[in-house]
Amino acid sequence: MMSAQERHSIVEAMREAAQVLRHSGVPESRREAASLLAFVLNRDRAFLLTHPEHLLTAEEVMRFRDAVERRAAGEPQQYITGQQEFYGLEFEVTPDVLIPRPETELLVETALRLLDQTEQPQSICDVGTGSGCIAISILHERESVLQATGLDISVRALRVAARNAERHGVRSRLKLIASDCFAAIDFAQPRFSMIVSNPPYVAEAALEGLQREVRDHEPRVALTPGTDGLRIIRRLLEDAPRLLFPGGHLLMEIGFDQHAAVEELIDRSVWRLLDIHRDLQGIPRIVALRKL
Repeated sequence: MMSAQERHSIVEAMREAAQVLRHSGVPESRREAASLLAFVLNRDRAFLLTHPEHLLTAEEVMRFRDAVERRAAGEPQQYITGQQEFYGLEFEVTPDVLIPRPETELLVETALRLLDQTEQPQSICDVGTGSGCIAISILHERESVLQATGLDISVRALRVAARNAERHGVRSRLKLIASDCFAAIDFAQPRFSMIVSNPPYVAEAALEGLQREVRDHEPRVALTPGTDGLRIIRRLLEDAPRLLFPGGHLLMEIGFDQHAAVEELIDRSVWRLLDIHRDLQGIPRIVALRKL
């Protein structure tokens, strides 16, 4: 690996970093090296391509080496850079929150389509809000959503969500509450037109089979509720009706092999199953329900 005392050009630094990452089993090692170097230099990828001869300072070499070593050890790139794009917005991410994933954008798209079907002022609840990416993306896209409530059992995650909401200009419309599912919410009367959730759904037995980046670094509480992975989904199906206005919607992300089991859990006297939307890989991913 490069030494901090040596001056390295972008092309040299990239070549050495990609080799380190490749030997440690990181896929797409050159792309990952480029992303880390762009972060360290505070430049875009285009700068790296057009200025291969640009020399790094000793401090930049040290910072890049540290980032590469962390990535080689399995730490996700998003936790190293502290950033992840989601639905066209840049979100802060820390090890206190799940890294937003492209398939979860389908949850936002589905929510926006359903919200467009009514002109009434709307309020939503995001259960297990984490970085706030779902609620904040919806608020950013739709001014008709007057208020969103983000629930999370982790106070540290809620702090990340608050910073992201401030960053994207929706903090005044997002109420954040520390809560284990709906435990901190008053069930006296309906209060939401839509409830959305990307709950922990990985079965306990499947944890060891996850990528090391996920298994060893992302918050366990955001990945699995234990046992068969359906505990929080059951709570959502049972408790959400008391908090939804008539005709309100519940949208949930589910695991790649859970659609049949989730369908069995749906009480058809309470819910109308609108669809189980498939992601870009054809995997049943988003359950869309309407309260009867």
